[in-house]
Amino acid sequence: MQERISPASAISGEISLPGDKSISHRYAMIASIAEGASRIRNYSTGADCHSTLSSVCALGIEVEGAGTEFVIHGKGLDGLRKPARDLDAGNSGSTIRMLSGILAAQPFVTRIFGDESLSRRPMQRILAPLREMGARIAAREGKFPPLEIQGGPLRPIDYTLPVPSAQVKTCVLFAGLFAEGETAVTEPVRSRDHTELALREFGAELTVARQRITLVGRPKLKGRELAVPSDLSSAAFFIVAALLVPGSKLAISGVGLNPTRSALLDFLVGMGARIRVPNLESSHGELVGDLVVEHSALRGGVIEGALTAALIDEIPVLAVLGAATEEGLTVRDASELRIKETDRIRTVVDNLRRMGVEAEELPDGMVIPGRQKFHAAEFDSYGDHRIAMAFAVAALRGDGESVIEGAEAASVSFPGFWETISAIAR
Repeated sequence: MQERISPASAISGEISLPGDKSISHRYAMIASIAEGASRIRNYSTGADCHSTLSSVCALGIEVEGAGTEFVIHGKGLDGLRKPARDLDAGNSGSTIRMLSGILAAQPFVTRIFGDESLSRRPMQRILAPLREMGARIAAREGKFPPLEIQGGPLRPIDYTLPVPSAQVKTCVLFAGLFAEGETAVTEPVRSRDHTELALREFGAELTVARQRITLVGRPKLKGRELAVPSDLSSAAFFIVAALLVPGSKLAISGVGLNPTRSALLDFLVGMGARIRVPNLESSHGELVGDLVVEHSALRGGVIEGALTAALIDEIPVLAVLGAATEEGLTVRDASELRIKETDRIRTVVDNLRRMGVEAEELPDGMVIPGRQKFHAAEFDSYGDHRIAMAFAVAALRGDGESVIEGAEAASVSFPGFWETISAIAR
């Protein structure tokens, strides 16, 4: 599918965005092993989160609803059943990595696979701790999906993550729910804590001390009524669009502003971005607020170390913004980007160069000088939703009509993206 994007004279209006993908995945998985019904409102419309719903349905969990509201009838820790077919995670690394922690404890064999892109993404980071807990897992070439998981009793472990990863942390904690005793996970730097907050909401006993999370196994989880805040990662594209296009002022309502995710706003404000949060409240342990964003002259910056881990999903669109700043953008310590849906270092640099923007590819990042002009171009999404959306934003600042090839990739996380961007581009 091809989308054509014309330059915008301003980005303006008020929008509401789909539910946060990270939280939607976690609520659906925990609800399936809680006791009783959970009602989840503003569930993500993205294809990835629906891969999770399809997977829990295949495991014998009744799911009612449509659109953005679902009722999941949980059956407790011991209520899942052997699926009649292999589980399909689609393009969702979140589904396969986090759900594997639950599957590792089941008294049956499960095979879980994904699409061509997911099948190239290595899984050693979850295989190592799950095997240490007693799981037996086979993988293609020892590291790639499909995974064949021989479930069974698990033992608690005290695990230190070799690199920060909220998905791996979640996988281990989910497995720890089924193990007698305490499972502990220590992070090298703090990653997003949606899992910890969600587990507490459902009734798990969990403590956090600095970067160490300790979970008591075999809790009695109870179904809950929950609302998912709007996705800050999705909001990032519209925040950047408003900052990038002169004359812009955009309001975004009900956005999740979890402190482990809000590094994006801190980074942008530190560069000089005019972003206000007129309303802020707590909902189910998550901070939720409205954002007002205005076009700003930005200094530029450096993303490295712990900040890279915090901004890893937003780097493609921040790279676009970097080219329009005074001092440009440098990204380091981001080798993780090479094993996302695409090699995002290469695909970002390639698309920047297509529009005449100078960009240097580093082994673990990129250097993008500032004060550059954006020219109309034909961009390739390479089947990656974040690349498609990032360069749709870039096209708004172009000097003519641009084309996005493979635009359908945006539906993985945000099916309504093209309609939303059209509605706010003046």
